[in-house]
Amino acid sequence: MASQPPANNAMPLFYGNVMPLSSDLHPTHGLKPASNLAFAAGTHAIPVTVDEFTIVQRHYPIVFGVGDNPAPLALVGLQEGSNLFIGADNMWEAGVYVPAFVRRYPFMLARLNPQSQELSLCFDDTAGIIVPDEGERMFDDNKQPTERTKAILDFCRQFEEAVARTRMFMEEITKLDLIMDGEVQIQREGLEQPAVYRGFRMIDEQKLQNIRGDQARKMVQNGMLGLAYAHLFSLSLISPLFERQFAASQPKAA
Repeated sequence: MASQPPANNAMPLFYGNVMPLSSDLHPTHGLKPASNLAFAAGTHAIPVTVDEFTIVQRHYPIVFGVGDNPAPLALVGLQEGSNLFIGADNMWEAGVYVPAFVRRYPFMLARLNPQSQELSLCFDDTAGIIVPDEGERMFDDNKQPTERTKAILDFCRQFEEAVARTRMFMEEITKLDLIMDGEVQIQREGLEQPAVYRGFRMIDEQKLQNIRGDQARKMVQNGMLGLAYAHLFSLSLISPLFERQFAASQPKAA
């Protein structure tokens, strides 16, 4: 149901090939307006950061992936490879929050070599929207980053900072042994058996309610308790997501 993002040695979700943005290699390149979000149509689970939990929990279920380092994921579908919030026009449904992981594409910060601590602004050159002599220039005539490039770099930096906070949150709830395998049953009228969804992880609410007082105080003070309940509250959206999935699977009227 919920797929873990690729490992570090694989391309991140959505990205075909990542290369550093350079004033020497891309002196006249510009950013063309994105005409659609088709690149996100083939996934049902999108990574989100703790900074987004408050708004994401209003729109999507937040679950945790499986594996050694589970990450928070917004469920945008319940079937592998199906994003229910992208329409036939390949645009995101109006009025619904678009996760930052989607909005940063085709850019990202990456280390150019494993030993370096410095992150460089990179982009997916297979996206086809960063091209020579078109769109908003990435560098000016003096090979300096334009305001547009600076804004993109700032957004990517903020995103990486949020990722670091998310890792800390996941490490803490793992240390507290609050993560368990998830299972949701949905009974729909007309179905003989309830639909059962597994393959994700979630916070064990009973364990959360029974943690020691000092641990609870710490979670209140550092904001973790609010994040935990944002995740738990969001799980109520699995049922509406199932209804959306069911509606999408029905034959279209002629």
